[in-house]
Amino acid sequence: MSRIGNKIINLPAGVTVDVNTGNLVTVKGPKGTLSQQVDQDIIIEIEGNVLTVKRPTEQKRHKAMHGLYRSLINNMVVGVSEGFVKNLEIIGVGYKAANQGNILELSLGYSHAIFMAIPEEVKITTAMEKGKNPMVNLESIDKQLIGQVAAKIKSLRPVEPYKGKGVRFVGEQVRRKAGKAGGKK
Repeated sequence: MSRIGNKIINLPAGVTVDVNTGNLVTVKGPKGTLSQQVDQDIIIEIEGNVLTVKRPTEQKRHKAMHGLYRSLINNMVVGVSEGFVKNLEIIGVGYKAANQGNILELSLGYSHAIFMAIPEEVKITTAMEKGKNPMVNLESIDKQLIGQVAAKIKSLRPVEPYKGKGVRFVGEQVRRKAGKAGGKK
């Protein structure tokens, strides 16, 4: 029994969903347009402003795809209507972040600055206020793409467990280690 796959998707006002004969789902909304190729076996039904995803059989393969495609379509609907936001904070002495258009420049304690090209679909802003940690804010309608970009930025300087320095999501809890017990005498 798929709990996620059986849930219905309510379409907000201004969002339209089109399914062509090749099972290509296109979602249009006020923020943009997204499309996703869905497996041929999965059945997508639209009645009014309610979308349901159904599977033809109880095979393991169909059960796995049922919840997957329902989640992907729901993420597209939420993306074109509300959008997704990821906020990263950079913790460490001398760590900096700046952007020029879609080029992100990071100083993360290495001997050189890191320049990273951000895809056009992701809107990026940076904030460096005195007395606060540098912030990188990402905004997009594509949940997979924004998550991938945020993960790539985090991987440039992972949070270390002793001092907590590195790139992390805002509000992320980092497990800290005690360090050397003998060095405190």
